[in-house]
Amino acid sequence: MPDIATAAVIVSAVAIVLQALVLFGIYRQTRALKEQVTALAPKLESTLESAQRAIEQSRRQVAEVSAKANDVLDTTRTQLARIDCFLEDATLKARVQLDRVELVLDDTISRLHQTVAALQNGILRPLKEIAGVAAGLRAAFAHLLGGGRPSVAQATQDDEMFI
Repeated sequence: MPDIATAAVIVSAVAIVLQALVLFGIYRQTRALKEQVTALAPKLESTLESAQRAIEQSRRQVAEVSAKANDVLDTTRTQLARIDCFLEDATLKARVQLDRVELVLDDTISRLHQTVAALQNGILRPLKEIAGVAAGLRAAFAHLLGGGRPSVAQATQDDEMFI
């Protein structure tokens, strides 16, 4: 039995040596990895810092642009409100002026009608009446001076139409 125990001890010793070699390899890999991480750490930190600065600067610029955009929108709203008030006022004034123009035109047309009526009553009617009286007087004088009925030979063109 001693041979089995010796073999077990030898296998155990070999396993321990192999474990030591594996642990030594892990140690070396860990140390190499640590050196690489140590070498990359400053670069990573500077990259992170520059990224943070860029993000912070972008935030500030976005905030400035947003504030300016809000100011422009507020100014635009104010100007639109003013323009709306101006257009309402101009529309109201234009309507009032159109109403006044319509009243003036109506008054002018009624005065023109009155003038035409006065002209007809004051001038044309008396002229027609005078022309009628003159025609009557002519006819009376022609009858008194002419003595009688005119003969057919003396008929005028108008008289011929009725004969």
